[in-house]
Amino acid sequence: MKYKTLGKTGIQVSELCFGTMSFGGNADRETSKQLFHRCLDKGINFFDSANVYSGGVAEEILGELIAGKRDEVVITSKAGFPSGTDLNARGSSRRHLFLAVEQSLKRLKTDRIEFYFIHRFDSLTSIEETVRALDDLRRQGKILYPAVSNWAAWQIAKALGVSAKECLSGFELIQPMYNLVKRQAEVEILPLAESEKLGVISYSPLGGGLLTGKYGIGKRPETGRLVEQNNYTKRYENETYYAIADRFSAYASERGIHPATLAVAWVLSHPAITAPIIGARSVEQLEPSLAAVDLEFTEEWRKEITALSIDPPLATDRSEEAAN
Repeated sequence: MKYKTLGKTGIQVSELCFGTMSFGGNADRETSKQLFHRCLDKGINFFDSANVYSGGVAEEILGELIAGKRDEVVITSKAGFPSGTDLNARGSSRRHLFLAVEQSLKRLKTDRIEFYFIHRFDSLTSIEETVRALDDLRRQGKILYPAVSNWAAWQIAKALGVSAKECLSGFELIQPMYNLVKRQAEVEILPLAESEKLGVISYSPLGGGLLTGKYGIGKRPETGRLVEQNNYTKRYENETYYAIADRFSAYASERGIHPATLAVAWVLSHPAITAPIIGARSVEQLEPSLAAVDLEFTEEWRKEITALSIDPPLATDRSEEAAN
């Protein structure tokens, strides 16, 4: 396992981050424990969570697992998606963020969260309100660095501008979706991260299982996120994605490499990526993703694999000037 400096923070994190979304859901407490310790054995020191994962149970389990080794790991959590039935139990208002942080700290059994994400953009709350609330939480020591997930590049850039203008703590880490079939982040988000020296932990490197060799044109397993969870079914309903998955699986097979290993390695090879977030329901399912750090991935492979996909449109319509 290699370690990278996360953005401008000086914090050293493993080149893979483990996402705990399965904790308390598809992975019971014992399986979660096995997954956590397998990650530690591999050298992972970076764990991502959220207040809504398994209704808060994922944070509780992670809190139990980091006990006794809290200072050896870097953890994240998030707020933004509805965490209860109350109308205000969501969003990025000062009220909600202050309540959500306290609840997460209790579940995680810790006094601070290294990176605290706004989970999604809240059109009802001003960016100024949100960044000031995050700065206040940082000053209180409850979070160390503000972070953001699922925001557009313009929203992130605006927030960074507001933070700089008002002398507030700016985002230091972002979390976009990024995989071989979902490459929108390449257009503006990843260039923004490189320009502003932001850390990036991207999620869904396997496309919800699409890039594991189980899916293709006319090919569907009986179980899995893409067939069991409606949001994933909709996210990857485009048949073009399945054609890409077929080509990618064939490419991996020709080289005798598990598709999941190659998919994670491809994401990791992007220069803006600090660490892809990997996840699993079992240790057996986790192993191919862990193997990505041991793969001697080449620039030629990246170009060949990228060519199996479809380039996203440029940020402007002046495509004829792209090569200039």
